[in-house]
Amino acid sequence: MSEPVLALDGVEKIYNRGKPGEVNVLRGASLALAPGEVVALVAPSGGGKSTLLHIAGLLDTPDAGRVRIAGDDMTDASDRARTRVRREKVGFIYQFHHLLPEFSALENVVLPQLVNGAGMGEARARGEMLLERVGVAPRAGHRPAELSGGEQQRVAFCRALANAPRLLLADEPTGNLDPETSETVFATLMDLVRETGLAALIATHNLELAARMDRVLRLGNGAITSASRGPETG
Repeated sequence: MSEPVLALDGVEKIYNRGKPGEVNVLRGASLALAPGEVVALVAPSGGGKSTLLHIAGLLDTPDAGRVRIAGDDMTDASDRARTRVRREKVGFIYQFHHLLPEFSALENVVLPQLVNGAGMGEARARGEMLLERVGVAPRAGHRPAELSGGEQQRVAFCRALANAPRLLLADEPTGNLDPETSETVFATLMDLVRETGLAALIATHNLELAARMDRVLRLGNGAITSASRGPETG
């Protein structure tokens, strides 16, 4: 069996520890994602899914438990090591695209690659390839304000995949879109994940979309309380 791309083991997170208003958000949450697996994360509002995603993506640290990405134990890693792994192995997609407004669609996909050490020619070629793949290549020179919501989110997908990560983390990636656009964007996301073979953890309130993924993990009372199989992927 292949090594998990993401493994969380007994993760706990407490806010305002020892103070009035202490909140125990995660209570021993554990999960593992295999390469090529698309997993839905479902939780009620305020149930801790964003906190879990931030810990999985090394944007936050757990108070207890272990975090491993592609076999590397990142629990006690230095800030420099966490930044490197986050940049090289993790891609993020949010409900709102967070594209840089002063740059074009292509430049938004090129910039992360330049930060990661790629040359301009290589970065542009990969950016153009990704935009072509999601059907936004004709809009490559447009700034985010000139793109539709669906186009903006597809550019955000390309940016998340720019550095060929091993792990994709998405927080309500279609939550800000109308149903028709949401369906198109979700299909694009699933195609990209299947083609690249990365592991994806996708937080969503949309149970219909969740049921179309490989597994559905339910986060309740701070722990992964159940896991159901999604459709067979062949």
